[in-house]
Amino acid sequence: MNAQKRTEIFQRLRAANPAPASELVYRSAFELLVAVILSAQATDRSVNAATPSLFAAADTPSRMLQLGEERLTAHIKSIGLYRSKAKHIIAACRQLVERHAGQVPQSREALESLPGVGRKTANVIMNVAFGQPTIAVDTHIFRLANRTGIAPGKDVREVEDRLVRLVPEEFRQHAHHWLILHGRYVCKARKPDCPRCIIRDLCEWKSKVE
Repeated sequence: MNAQKRTEIFQRLRAANPAPASELVYRSAFELLVAVILSAQATDRSVNAATPSLFAAADTPSRMLQLGEERLTAHIKSIGLYRSKAKHIIAACRQLVERHAGQVPQSREALESLPGVGRKTANVIMNVAFGQPTIAVDTHIFRLANRTGIAPGKDVREVEDRLVRLVPEEFRQHAHHWLILHGRYVCKARKPDCPRCIIRDLCEWKSKVE
């Protein structure tokens, strides 16, 4: 895909949704961190259903430590892998209190040192909480980048590196939200909604659905 076509794709996505936002519900960088950890292999909807009561009980790392793993688990039982996620969240909170004065760090290195936080989660926090132009590649973006030809790659890191290199700077801040939302609601895995797609004529997928 050439640069002109790629630019046009992002111009259209921006025109349709000028200020995209995460679908996770949060009020602080800490709540976002917890929500993103919980969202691994789970839907944003299931996370949003569980977090209001959790955050009412514990909305800071110190309060989460006071809540404890057992009571935390009770709040998130409806979410997949809840036991391991509870362990990670408690361990991350302990590290936040001991090493970061209870604040969520802004650097990739510090974020990725937290239990339960990998590169994708760090990218989300850096982008959404701190306004950095990172691109978190989930299954939707990986599929979309390969299917459309925007930034094909054999694994998520290759797709991320290509997107960071190829997406024009003016679009980089919101690129991951535009792509996630387009992949989630239009360019779906099993049956992409090509007739409703605003970038259909620019997409290089050879098997478009009529």
